[in-house]
Amino acid sequence: MIDVTCAIIRNEDDEILVVQRGEKTDHPFRWEFPGGKLLEGESEEDCIIREIREELTMDIVICSRLPAFEHDYGHKQIRLIPFVCDTLDDIPFLTEHVAFKWLAPGELPGVGFSEADIPVAGEYLKFINYQEGLTTEIPATSANSIREADFVLTLENTHGRKEAEWLAELAAEKEDVLARLINFSFSTDNKLSSKASWSLSKIHDKHPEISARFIPMIIGSLDKLASESVRRSFLKIISLGDISILTRKQHGLLADYCFRMLRSGFSSIAVKAYSMEIIYRLALVYPELTGELAATINLLHDEKSAGILAKGRIILKRLGGSS
Repeated sequence: MIDVTCAIIRNEDDEILVVQRGEKTDHPFRWEFPGGKLLEGESEEDCIIREIREELTMDIVICSRLPAFEHDYGHKQIRLIPFVCDTLDDIPFLTEHVAFKWLAPGELPGVGFSEADIPVAGEYLKFINYQEGLTTEIPATSANSIREADFVLTLENTHGRKEAEWLAELAAEKEDVLARLINFSFSTDNKLSSKASWSLSKIHDKHPEISARFIPMIIGSLDKLASESVRRSFLKIISLGDISILTRKQHGLLADYCFRMLRSGFSSIAVKAYSMEIIYRLALVYPELTGELAATINLLHDEKSAGILAKGRIILKRLGGSS
C-alpha cells in the first residue's frame, strides 16, 4: 500500500483547484487533486506542503484533514490522504500537469477524476455541507476582552473565507479582537499567524479606514516576518490601502522591501505580484522609481510563473513601457 497525500486547495472565492494529468501518465488526461507520495520519515502534513510547492510553486495553509481512502488500481494500491487547504496564490506554475482550473464546489461531480479522487470529491462536498450547517460563534467573553485560549480556539476553527470575514467584522467592532489579530500575525505558530493575518486582510474590504490605522505598523514589521503567508496578507493589505497617508520614510522602506521581494528567487507568486503593484503606485508619487521598476520587471523574463509575467506586462503598459 502506497501512502499518497492530496490537497483540496481553495482560493478566496472558495473555488477548488483541480489539475489534469498528461498523456504519458498512469491516468492520461484525467483530473485530480494535486499531491504525491509520502517520503520515508516525512509527516503527512509536511508531505502535502512539499508536494504542492514542487508541483505548483504554491504556498498553502492546511485547514482540515478528511478521511483517507484506499483504492486498488490493479498494478498498485494506494491510500489517499486528503487535506483541505487555503491559498492566496491563484495562478499555479505546472511542473507535472498539463492544465488546471478553479471550480465551484458544485461543479466537482462533473469532473473526469481519476478513480481514487472521486470519493475524495464526494467527501469534501459532505464536509462543506456540514460546515455550512454549523453556527460560527466566538466563545463567551466579557464585554471588553476575549480570553487568550478562547481566541486561539476561534482562530484554529477558522477554515474558510466566510469565517475569516466574520472574524474581520468582529475585529471592526472590538478593539480587543483587532489587537489580538495583529499580535497573532506575528506568532511563531505558522497556522495561527496565517489565519490571523488572513482575517486582517479581510477588514480592508469593508472597513478600509480601520486597516489604514495599522498599515504603518505592518510596514515597519515586514523585515521581521518569517511566514510567507503573513507576508502575502500584509502586502495585499498595503497594495489595497491609501499610500498617500504614509510618510516619505515609510514610502522608502516599502519601496526597498518590495524591490527585494521582486528580485528574490524565493518569494511566492502572490508576494511578487503585490510587490509589483505597490512599487507601481509608489512610482506615481516618485517618478524616479519608474526606470528601476521597468528594469526589474524586464529581468523577470526567466520567471516560471505565467501569472507574474502577465502582471509585469500590465505594469509595463501602465508605465508607458513595452515588454
